[in-house]
Amino acid sequence: SRKLSHIFSKTQDKGVGLTKLARWYDEVERSGIKAFATVSRTIQNHYQTILNYFDKRHTNASAESFNAKIKALRAQFRGVRNVEFFMFRLMKIYA
Repeated sequence: SRKLSHIFSKTQDKGVGLTKLARWYDEVERSGIKAFATVSRTIQNHYQTILNYFDKRHTNASAESFNAKIKALRAQFRGVRNVEFFMFRLMKIYA
């Protein structure tokens, strides 16, 4: 939703962010759009952690991206039997 993106791109204050997220959540609940059910549930369950974004404007996107790359590499090898070799490959590819 553009509204949700707008909240994170324009809001600078944690209290204002909480209010805007609560309004967005209520709007999504009233709309009954099932596509937003997972996102709204995630925001409801983790809102305190999510609100920390408004303090420092940092996310864990780079860590999530790196974890996805590790998962893809593990899948490519069909599991890890030799941890030492796996760590070597990680360092060579992503370091």
